[in-house]
Amino acid sequence: MHKLALFILSALLLQGCYEFTKPSNELKRILQEGKIVIATEYGANSYFLQNDIPSGFEYELASGFAQFIGVELEIKPFYNNSLMLKQLQNENIDIIASQFSFAPETLNQYKLGPAYQYYSQQVVIHRSQRKLSDINDISGKVYVQRYSQQAAIMQKHHKSVDVNRLNWQQVEQYDDEELLLLVAERKIDATIANSALVNVMRRRYPEIKMGLDLETSSAQHWLMHINQDDSLLGALLEYFGELQSSGEFSRLQEKYFGHIREFDYVDTRAFIAAIETDLHQYQPWFEQYSGNFDWQLLAATSYQESHWEKHARSPTGVRGLMMLTLPTAKEVGITSRLDPEQSIRGGATYLRNLYDRIPARISDPDKIYFALAAYNLGLGHVEDARVLTQRKGFDPDLWVDVKQHLPLLKQKKYYQNARYGFARGDVAVKYVENIRRYYDSLMYITNATASAEESEIDIN
Repeated sequence: MHKLALFILSALLLQGCYEFTKPSNELKRILQEGKIVIATEYGANSYFLQNDIPSGFEYELASGFAQFIGVELEIKPFYNNSLMLKQLQNENIDIIASQFSFAPETLNQYKLGPAYQYYSQQVVIHRSQRKLSDINDISGKVYVQRYSQQAAIMQKHHKSVDVNRLNWQQVEQYDDEELLLLVAERKIDATIANSALVNVMRRRYPEIKMGLDLETSSAQHWLMHINQDDSLLGALLEYFGELQSSGEFSRLQEKYFGHIREFDYVDTRAFIAAIETDLHQYQPWFEQYSGNFDWQLLAATSYQESHWEKHARSPTGVRGLMMLTLPTAKEVGITSRLDPEQSIRGGATYLRNLYDRIPARISDPDKIYFALAAYNLGLGHVEDARVLTQRKGFDPDLWVDVKQHLPLLKQKKYYQNARYGFARGDVAVKYVENIRRYYDSLMYITNATASAEESEIDIN
């Protein structure tokens, strides 16, 4: 993050007396039209529909920028990156906000916004293959997208190694996510993708693995037409600077990427198997009692608690699908913790009660993360962590800050001054992050299943 801060600071100094209130040319046109057109690609890290609601890291950044300059956002998602570039060249769009890693020679044809994220570029192979020590160890053919930074990397290495040993091909018919799926299905030998995408997609395709880091500091930029004046760039610089200083950028990073760095292959495979074999018998109740929560979130919480074992029991005496204590069961009107429907209803009610007790000023997803932590640890301990977070100069309303301080409640110098004393805050953090990972996997699998069923219906 320090790279981003330094970049933005230097850029702001270079732009000098830029006045947002006196836009010129490009920005003035957008303000007069009352609309900005931003393109992105369909994908897990950029733009997707979640319960028919637009979501994604790039989408939220784009929406925030439109609000920042006071205009409406028209988002144009693409499956084809070359078409997206042509639309920008033809000035049919104002900005490309994409997680796609464009080749340097492509970037040179456009005006770049500030660098706001840094990734590594990784060779991705099937789990059955041995780990690579260098690029010469790649067996078979590497497939990469045309016009991508990954293609530029392969061209560079092609010149430096024996061309007979480095077999690779550029494609346009597949995007990065599809190439990763092809690796998982062993239909291709290898591809190259940025680390953020790999971390997300291995929750969906656990058979993929990182074989080799090729570039460790690949910068991400938004793209504008090369002939634009600097007014829109100036607004972007100011916007990203505000995101950084306000903590909003960290919040967005936490929302989309904060939980995906850790990966357990065995656990992920077991969860996917449980979705196929066990979920169907409980899904109607998850849907019925989820209320305003996504039913997949309630299901993910239940899996974290009991692995969907209706007779689950812990040494501390909590029982059932939602692992309720006796006092909690009585509080929410449950007579049998081992009855799956009652357990789900009781767990949903208890989670909702905790959620409603979180300060109203805290917005989602942070509010639900606090509620989940309280489900595991107790609301009092979560409030202790929030107080400690604030005392240390961080934001007590952001999960990204609080989760750094929850584990401190295991240390005497902190818990002796806490209202509710000792707590295994590190366990609560892992608990929440596990649920987030299960939720991501479940959302993808259930939505993919629904899409497949709709496609079959349309065909018939």
